[in-house]
Amino acid sequence: MTGFRVHPGGAQNLYKVKPDLTTLGKVIGGGLPVGAYGGRKEIMEMIAPSGPVYQAGTFSGNPLAMSAGIATLKKLRDPSIWPGMEQIASSLTNGLRAAAENAGISIQSSRVGTMFSMFFTETPIADWSSVKTCDTDKFSDYFQKMLNRGIYLAPSQFEAGFISATHDENII
Repeated sequence: MTGFRVHPGGAQNLYKVKPDLTTLGKVIGGGLPVGAYGGRKEIMEMIAPSGPVYQAGTFSGNPLAMSAGIATLKKLRDPSIWPGMEQIASSLTNGLRAAAENAGISIQSSRVGTMFSMFFTETPIADWSSVKTCDTDKFSDYFQKMLNRGIYLAPSQFEAGFISATHDENII
């Protein structure tokens, strides 16, 4: 999920982590069902035909998903795309915080790159224990009211929201 949503080089680049294995989801398929993985040579040599681990999948190499993925990744290479998406995400989360404050509602929000979350709680969010303090009934009410206004959010405050290159200040 964090492959291209938190930083052009993924979370591993942003946080300077050198993983043993990287997995990527549907963003590399332009939103279509696909996944990929890669890692250190000694791990990848375990995969057939070099090694004993067989891997296959229904959508392996699916031409539609691969074409959509290539188009998406080419778009993300544009140096103007990422800063614009990150600015829109920042504008959204700042606006949500300001609106909640003006309404006298306690929220906590977090954002990394183009991923964001909002929690109805006074407790600063740092871990699962603090996330569990959120008011899920309040979020449910918020979700329904936003849906009635044509704004589609994830139906649980435990899910992240995402900004894309199609979002702009008018939408926000």
